[in-house]
Amino acid sequence: MLANPSTSTTLHYRPNSTHNPPFSHTSHGCKLSLSPNCPRFTNFAKSKCSSLSLLLSRRKRERLVTVVKAFEDTSAVNDGPQSLPQPISVKIPVGDRHIMVETGHLGRQASGSVTVTDGETIIYTSVCLDDFPSEPSDFYPLSVNYQERFSAAGRTSGGFFKREGRLKDHEVLICRLIDRPLRPTMLKGFYHETQILSWVLSYDGLHSPDSLAVTAAGIALALSEVPNTKVIAGVRVGLVDNKFIVNPTTKEMEESKLDLLLAGTDSAIFMIEGYCNFLPEEKLLEAVQIGQDAVRTICNEVNALVKKCGKPKMLDAIKLPPPELYKHMEEIAGDELVKVLQIRNKVPRRKALQSLEEKVLSILTEKGYVSKDQSFGIPETVADLLEVEEEDEEVVVDGEVDEGDVHIKPNGRKSSPSLFSEVDVKLVFKEVTSKFLRRRIVEGGKRSDGRTPEGIRPIDSSCGLLPRAHGSALFTRGETQSLAVVTLGDKQMAQRVDNLVDEEEFKRFYLQYSFPPSCVGEVGRIGAPSRREIGHGMLAERALEPILPSENDFPYTVRVESTITESNGSSSMASVCGGCLALQDAGVPVKCMIAGIAMGMVLDTEEFGGDGTPLILSDITGSEDASGDMDFKVAGNEDGVTAFQMDIKVGGITLPVMRTALLQARDGRKHILAEMLKCSPSPSKRLSKYAPLIHVMKVNPEKVNIIIGSGGKKVKSIIEETGVEAIDTQDDGIVKITAKDMSSIEKSISIISQLTMVPAVGDIYKNCEIKSVAPYGVFVEIAPGHEGLCHISELSSNWLPKAEDAFKVGDRVDVKLIEVNGKGQLRLSRKALLPEATSEKSSAEQQARDLTEGNTEQSKDKSRATKFVNPTKVDSVEDAPLSKKKAYKRLTSSARDGPKNSSTTVSSIASKDENSLVNGEAKIG
Repeated sequence: MLANPSTSTTLHYRPNSTHNPPFSHTSHGCKLSLSPNCPRFTNFAKSKCSSLSLLLSRRKRERLVTVVKAFEDTSAVNDGPQSLPQPISVKIPVGDRHIMVETGHLGRQASGSVTVTDGETIIYTSVCLDDFPSEPSDFYPLSVNYQERFSAAGRTSGGFFKREGRLKDHEVLICRLIDRPLRPTMLKGFYHETQILSWVLSYDGLHSPDSLAVTAAGIALALSEVPNTKVIAGVRVGLVDNKFIVNPTTKEMEESKLDLLLAGTDSAIFMIEGYCNFLPEEKLLEAVQIGQDAVRTICNEVNALVKKCGKPKMLDAIKLPPPELYKHMEEIAGDELVKVLQIRNKVPRRKALQSLEEKVLSILTEKGYVSKDQSFGIPETVADLLEVEEEDEEVVVDGEVDEGDVHIKPNGRKSSPSLFSEVDVKLVFKEVTSKFLRRRIVEGGKRSDGRTPEGIRPIDSSCGLLPRAHGSALFTRGETQSLAVVTLGDKQMAQRVDNLVDEEEFKRFYLQYSFPPSCVGEVGRIGAPSRREIGHGMLAERALEPILPSENDFPYTVRVESTITESNGSSSMASVCGGCLALQDAGVPVKCMIAGIAMGMVLDTEEFGGDGTPLILSDITGSEDASGDMDFKVAGNEDGVTAFQMDIKVGGITLPVMRTALLQARDGRKHILAEMLKCSPSPSKRLSKYAPLIHVMKVNPEKVNIIIGSGGKKVKSIIEETGVEAIDTQDDGIVKITAKDMSSIEKSISIISQLTMVPAVGDIYKNCEIKSVAPYGVFVEIAPGHEGLCHISELSSNWLPKAEDAFKVGDRVDVKLIEVNGKGQLRLSRKALLPEATSEKSSAEQQARDLTEGNTEQSKDKSRATKFVNPTKVDSVEDAPLSKKKAYKRLTSSARDGPKNSSTTVSSIASKDENSLVNGEAKIG
């Protein structure tokens, strides 16, 4: 949509459009869209007269003539041959490299479009707006859609559907990162629906696209016709080797102790979201300062680009409520608002506000108001209507009236009551309510519930509410309540993440946040999680992640569900507190306890009689969040921060204000942590008897394929035979067995140990099955997958003509391994274990020992000594490799002893200490 700057009236002309109506209007001013195929307006420009002009006032006719002349000038200019506009690009320094910003190449029909390149990562973003405004509301009609195309990394989706469909969770999170800093810059009163679309066209695996997407959206919006205040840009800040890095690569982020994404303008901060491992507040402030400097550089370069090729802003489309409506609102509802805002409880206060709003609507709209937008379908102010009437009327003085003329009395008009639209009244009522709430906090020093700015609501918590859940906790802070439930499982319960990188990623810890409409006493839709629920869940998840043990110490997959059962602000931080207690109740050996708190702010206190210093509020409620200027969530303990998220609803804040908020949040966290220690009942801190058991053992990595078998047949047969839930193998030889009882684990351990054992000469195997019989001997299975030949000469101490004369398939025998040849083939002997052979061997050994030692009785005792391993094998443990000796010892030990050295067991074996983690993995209980 092109704007003609040659006239004061904006003319939107689309030369390539084939279906333009001859005359259209919008609800703001006189904005026409004319088609060159309309003969009526072409002839009107020459005759200056038409049937339509008779219906319009003189002032309207003059406006229409001006528009038509402007249209003719534009048509004359566009009659000649047109050349494609040349793209404009600029390089902007960011950190230790440059990003390339280009416009005019892709998406030229959009109101604003831009591509941003970092390395070989390319983001394309477009901004479009509707031609006609939507119904006015207190929420700007902005929608953001961000999508990562698999083709950007040379891949296709691994599922059945190869086309990208519903947004994935991390794409939703980036949509929120784009939306949150842009929304405060939009001017009030602009109701044209605006859509921002962003795609990852190319991804190199090194340069993250999320911060680029925020910058691209800010630049595209600045180049478009959408009226906004300032340019927005975003950067990521990492901390590697105690050095801050702007827009670090993915490899650098693997070593980073900080993941901070910041967005703002050249002078203020609008949005912050970051995660770290207990960094102190001062370190965070340093990172914010570095990020703000980088954002300022980008914004300055973009401002020069906007001056060069930006489109005129649609300021004439802004429609605000009448200024006098604010005064009327305060006169009608001011006294009652003061009383209503003193109600402490949320539901009674909300109902009182609704009743007052209905009363105000009845007064200002008079039950069936007449909207000013309905006159000729063109919105005009009351002053314009009066002015038009004065131009068309002819006032006649008394005594100068001819016969037949209409008598017009010279008496002055009576003042009629002001009529306002319902939408304007509702918008102004909300703004006035917010103003009175802020005034009460600043002037009186008290909030709606009677707290001081630093006060924390009463806290109550309890654990173990749900007997069959692995862990549960109910955390209540004022009128906000979170029910947190923890479920433990194996790798099969892990969350699979599909990303652009050609690597399969699984999350062994994830938190899912749910906000049903019942938590605020309302009726609403129940379905897929909203963007808000996904964002709040990720914030709580990243806050709790640093306190979890490593996978080696705790091999479980952990899922936390946080259901908000009651809400009056700061529900995501209640999820952090409840989740921490539920993890302890489930027996997860957390490193420490953490808590979360939401901070608010009244920025302009001078307006309400203050000294101008911003007023920081601790533990804000829902009304303080909606009416305040900041929502700053901070999670951590008294030593540092694990997660933080800040959204600014005004013109941004500075670092000194942020420092004050962080320090006040630390004091609030200390208070909350002290209250969480009073939890009753307290967390059990041991594994639930309903939690699955996981046994971890180490085998030779070369033997992993034997456990799996062809097409997974062997591992499936083990699961069916033993009754375990799952057997997970890794390439490094780690095997994890998950089951509900210890007996199933013992059976599977025995089978796996036999499959992966390394036979050694001298080992004795009991009760082995004969698999096949040949004339020269029999083949005996000493262990699953291990068969050896027992030659006919080794079957018996007596002479046998044929093996089948004495043995058949299925018979069971005891054999001894006497040789392993160069091909790995096993030679077995039954004769070596027969009593006759043993007696002869014992006699020979006895004579030899008598000659050397002279002790016949001691020689007999030693010759009879033999080690047995039940139920299937007797071996010489000392001759086996070290790892095998440990495995064999495990088979000879009782269940209560547990495995030693080569394996670890996570179980709930009944003992005096009840539940424990063997080998000191993590002492629970």
